[in-house]
Amino acid sequence: MIALFQPALRHGLLGLTRLLVGARASWEGSAPADVPRIYFANHTSHLDTLAVMAALPAKLRARTHPVAALDYWGGSALRRAVAVGCLNALLVDRTGKATSEVMDAMAAVLESGQSLILFPEGTRGDGTVAPFKSGLFHLSQRVPNAELVPVFIENLHRVMPKGMPLLVPLICTMRFGAPLEPVEGEDKAAFLGRARDALVSLSRPGSQSASQSNSQSGSQANPQPSDQRTTR
Repeated sequence: MIALFQPALRHGLLGLTRLLVGARASWEGSAPADVPRIYFANHTSHLDTLAVMAALPAKLRARTHPVAALDYWGGSALRRAVAVGCLNALLVDRTGKATSEVMDAMAAVLESGQSLILFPEGTRGDGTVAPFKSGLFHLSQRVPNAELVPVFIENLHRVMPKGMPLLVPLICTMRFGAPLEPVEGEDKAAFLGRARDALVSLSRPGSQSASQSNSQSGSQANPQPSDQRTTR
């Protein structure tokens, strides 16, 4: 029965998201393109996935799959209908018991020419960007032709703070940065530090290009130790 209402529910959810928080896209180092991409974003709210999806053009939205936690989004028929039926989400087990299956599922989406949205901090934060977990690195190694595009979600942690049941309407911007360039021989710690730096730099409008350039030139000499996983 829920499936009958999924198109209307999808339209309503995305429309309500735009009404409440704006979900405005700012393409500051890349442009919309129908190529396989890993959009990796900071994670501050249950609204993060909806906001990023609402910011994407409709054509890309239809070919983009948020990676979502099975324990939360699969917890009820309604949540699953919203996540899978409305947002094309890929539900994954984040307990670590099915790591190879999770990686296979994500790689299959990218290898089919579609895109993913990841939250590599692994859990919601308070507005600061926590160290990344390792999934983003392993996925980039598995599917090296997928573009890695940082997306800084601005203001959303103030709209629906962790532990608060009510929304505070504010205008939120999704800042899409330049794709991360590959660095030959880069180890996991250096890669994760450079990816996090690219995302953090988007919190300062206009500084991402310079920051990424500096990060690429110094990433091997001064790796930033950091440490993925999905979303709630």
